[in-house]
Amino acid sequence: MSTNVLSTFAAIGFGGVVQEYLWNWENQQLRVVYETLGKGSPLLLLPAFSSVSTRLEMGELAKLLAPHFQVVAIDWPGFGESSRPSLNYRPEIYQHFLEDFVKAVFNTPVTVVAAGHAASYVLQLAVKQAAFSRIVLLAPTWRGPLPTMGASQQIAGFVRELVRSPILGQALYKLNTAPSLLSFMYRRHVFTDAAKITTSFIEKKWQTTQQPGARFASAAFVTGNLDAVHAQSDFLGLVQSLTVPLMVVIGESSPPKSREEMNALVALPGVRSVVIPGSLGLHEEYPAVVLEAIQDFLFSSEN
Repeated sequence: MSTNVLSTFAAIGFGGVVQEYLWNWENQQLRVVYETLGKGSPLLLLPAFSSVSTRLEMGELAKLLAPHFQVVAIDWPGFGESSRPSLNYRPEIYQHFLEDFVKAVFNTPVTVVAAGHAASYVLQLAVKQAAFSRIVLLAPTWRGPLPTMGASQQIAGFVRELVRSPILGQALYKLNTAPSLLSFMYRRHVFTDAAKITTSFIEKKWQTTQQPGARFASAAFVTGNLDAVHAQSDFLGLVQSLTVPLMVVIGESSPPKSREEMNALVALPGVRSVVIPGSLGLHEEYPAVVLEAIQDFLFSSEN
């Protein structure tokens, strides 16, 4: 299903070595970009799924971790600098991709730090096989924005197909990724310090959303088509099936519904947790605070 052809790509990003992983999905080759920084035991950084998802949101955290680990941060297929074909983006794609990528790039179980919606995919792979030695989940979520707002599967599906359509879909997507709307969303539930949401910051986020094919994976995420589980009980069941250490980092200003889900997760026996400043984008807004919160867990010799 996949290849493990790795080749050096343009040296851009957050200062590491940028490479590409050529991955086959249903007879189509996708170019997945990832970046490596530092030396030591391997640590995988997985950004959150969102319309502005990119490995660069993990960049400052990667630089803080690099003196202690060989950090690998990825752009998910359909996001960032990776290929963005008009696939029917769904959980099977990301489940297979993560399994294949980990197998191709690492030769031992690896520490993983995953943000947002990446949580379910990490937990599923950890339960399936010994891919990870320890897991940190940053502001974990399992349900996409429209389902969280109460939209039915039918409504979400209608919106998804509308955004995927050639002309009207492109227009709707541009409206929903306008800089003013991106700024509003960041202020509402991503960042807590409005001073960090500068014009240049939003401009970079907007540029990410305007790449060719960007609307396809984005629409899938927003409408819940990338939800790897569909009930809280299934999400918590994955955690209860884990055999490796787990730590959860929660932003104290997380949206109420997301916070309820996170509270249910950390109430489970054996789950270490900490609450720090921030919301759903805490890994990008407060990377030094995140590192301080998780470093004892990362460096612990306990299993």
